[in-house]
Parts: sequence; structure tokens; C-alpha cells
Amino acid sequence: MKIKNILISQNEPADFEKSPYAELKRKYSINIDFYKFFKIESVTAIEFRKSKVNILDHQAIIFSSKTTIDHFFNLCTSMRLNMPESMKYFCTTEAVAFYLQKYIQYRKRKIFAAKDSMPESLHELLLKNKDLNMLIPCGQDGVNQQLINFLDEKGIKYDPAMVFVTSPADLKANIDITKYDMIIFFSPNGVKSLQVNYPDFQQGEVAFGALGTTSVKAIEAAGWKAHVVAPTKEFPSITHAIDAFLKEYAIRRR
Repeated sequence: MKIKNILISQNEPADFEKSPYAELKRKYSINIDFYKFFKIESVTAIEFRKSKVNILDHQAIIFSSKTTIDHFFNLCTSMRLNMPESMKYFCTTEAVAFYLQKYIQYRKRKIFAAKDSMPESLHELLLKNKDLNMLIPCGQDGVNQQLINFLDEKGIKYDPAMVFVTSPADLKANIDITKYDMIIFFSPNGVKSLQVNYPDFQQGEVAFGALGTTSVKAIEAAGWKAHVVAPTKEFPSITHAIDAFLKEYAIRRR
């Protein structure tokens, strides 16, 4: 297995040259392309009300991504809801917590961020606030099962709240999938999109990378193998994990 062309199944960073991907490209003389594997659309206020979930019945919100934050506050705007000053926010990473500044006054709110991207760090924060009724904005695939298991085990009240839906993008019209030696997935939706677009796809010698346990499980459920996995204690980010993999498998161009 030799790697020279990598496909990242999400949009290119706004400033690619300052991103970890640019460093990987320079370090190993590889080609890295970006293409979002699926489309995301906000749930309408009418659709959300059918779920019978009352946002303001909760004292805390758990956010797992910037995308979830965007669609949650878009929904709140359409429903003319303002978050109370007492609302607490629990975020899976510091980057997600920092992104909340786009919608709320950071210093005036109670925002908690996991120290690292490992689930245990978030669990520790939630356990200290176990008496709160939690809201978990998510997509149509629901909430991370590991988080659900933890909340159920500790008797923490929560409600999932679907704030966006996803659908596969048209990959065949925009990319040549046979060109790539490695594909990186960030959610089960990306794996599903590959299956929908290429129902006869065979992994063969193509290396797969996965961010998060749900992505790994989706790859394995499809009968494929995840060669690169993050976050782990050794590799806290997907780019760290890719770096370690490329040390052995990258084709260095001369």
C-alpha cells in the first residue's frame, strides 16, 4: 500500500496553507483534495415542533460540532427563541466552544469544553452537572451511542433534538474516486454517501481514515477496514493519525 493521493470528505479549510493538511502535503509531497460527501439542510420550525421537544425546558445543551451549532441557532431564530442567561453549554472540544461566540456573548454564558477530544473528558464535565436536563442537538442519525450509554448509565436526563438532515452529494459528477489511495471520513454520512454513489465500490488497497467511533463502525459495517483512527490517546486529531500512517506508506516524489 502506497499513498500519493488523499481525498478528505469535507470542505477545504478556509486558509489551507495554515492548516495541518498543508503541512502534511509539504512533508510527504502528496496530493490532498477536499470534497464534502453530503449535503446538510436545517430542519424547519414546523418540522421541529412535530418532535414535541421544548428547547426551553432544558438547562443545558451539548454541542458536538460547529455544524450542529449553526443549525441549532438557525432553528432558534426561525422559532424566535432566545437562550436564557442561565443556560449552560457543554462542548466536545475547545474549538467547538470557541465557535459559540458567533451566536452568544462568550463571557456572559456558562460554557464548558472538554480538555481533549476523548469522550471521557466530556463525561467528566457532564457528571458534575448530572442534575440538569440536557438537550442534544443532532442530525437524523441521532446522538453518538457512546454518549447515550453514558447518560443512561448515570441517570442524566436528556432529549435528542434533530436540527438538521443530511443527504448524499453527487460524487460521481465531481470526482474520480479511482484516483485516490486514501479516503478520510468524518461521520457515518460520508460512508453512506460513498455506498450510495458507488454501490459496487471495492476497498482493495485503498486506505480509509475515520474520525470518531461512529465513523469507524460505519466503515466496518460496510465490510471495509479503517486503517487510520482518531481521536485516540496517541493521536488526538485525525491529522496526527494520518501523519503517523504516512511515515510508512507515503510515496515521496522526487
